[in-house]
Amino acid sequence: MQNPSYLTHAHSEGRAGISRLVALLFALCSGLAVANIYYAQPLLDSMAEEFRITPSSIGMVITVTQVCYALGLLLLVPLGDLVNRRKLIIIQMLLSVIALITVGISSSSQILFIGMAAIGLLAVITQTLVAFAASLAAPSERGRIVGLVTSGIVIGILLARTIAGTLNDWIGWRSVYLFSATLTLLGIITLFLVLPKREPDREKLSYPQLIVSVLQLYRELPILRVRGVLAMLIFTAFSTLWTSMVLPLSAPPLSLSHTAIGAFGLAGAAGALAAARAGRLADRGFGQKTTGIALIILLVSWLPMGYVHHSLWLLVAGVIMLDLAVQAVHVTNQSLIYEVRPEAQSRLTAAYMIFYSIGSATGSIASTQVYAWAGWTGVCWLGAGVSAAALLFWALTINRAYSTPR
Repeated sequence: MQNPSYLTHAHSEGRAGISRLVALLFALCSGLAVANIYYAQPLLDSMAEEFRITPSSIGMVITVTQVCYALGLLLLVPLGDLVNRRKLIIIQMLLSVIALITVGISSSSQILFIGMAAIGLLAVITQTLVAFAASLAAPSERGRIVGLVTSGIVIGILLARTIAGTLNDWIGWRSVYLFSATLTLLGIITLFLVLPKREPDREKLSYPQLIVSVLQLYRELPILRVRGVLAMLIFTAFSTLWTSMVLPLSAPPLSLSHTAIGAFGLAGAAGALAAARAGRLADRGFGQKTTGIALIILLVSWLPMGYVHHSLWLLVAGVIMLDLAVQAVHVTNQSLIYEVRPEAQSRLTAAYMIFYSIGSATGSIASTQVYAWAGWTGVCWLGAGVSAAALLFWALTINRAYSTPR
């Protein structure tokens, strides 16, 4: 069976690839899926009030979702190398619709937590979509395609808070999850029509062997270890900003509304749009240079953000710089590791994104603790310190990162 003309196009080297239209669809569905685990952040107060959950306990909604997301990275994403990705994506998205509806109509806190756990576990479909897009792309454009899909993911993360806060103000927190369920169902229909039905032969492994092989990749691939540590550090910095930024903005003398604070996600999204460009540079062999420049920008970004009480425009500039830098490194990381073992892209994605989860959790915990101890200035010093550590680590491992055949 031939793939539809809107799925692939010819390349000069005779290798079929993925069209920009379908890459945008992957980006849209990926962003929608990952947003599901971030919607709850501005909704915690509303949830706590309705279910009479104490403020000290409602934060478990976020914890449960993130822990299950990490489990999904290890247990579900590698399946893309074992079974048909088209079926895997459709089934997981259908289950996500059920989980979203469950949260949207939940009648007790127990059902709420079960639904949120399922949402977190199934949100890893985002990473299956990234791996699938990378496998469909021609080698000469893999970085660009990964960058485009990753841009959708980051925009989904950043805009989730804004969308959730706005819908909560208009028609209540439940509408957020019912709205997402509707959009996910539309995405399922579109992907069902677009995704190729036939795929290359899969690995002949049992499921336990598949999971073990994910761990073996760390031992076999130095570039995965190096780029994984970089991912952990840059997403620690990313989470340090986005977890704690609401604290100085909502407190006097700024006292911004939640809607206004959520609008800063638009600035972050503007920076994330640079991710596709970083992928193109990786395709042309400039992955290491792109990484170095981006890490310098990441370090410098904390300087203007430190003056938030003097000018919100300086904060906006810093947010754009930070998101641009983080996504440039993230896309470059993925482009480089996908080149090493094309047949194991789902397992590579799982192994790499585990570092992302560790970094995100570390930044969230550390930033709130540091803010309570040393205020926003302390948070900026924390972010700058982590960013400097990432730059130093890259400089010390640059030759080792190149040691893996490309």
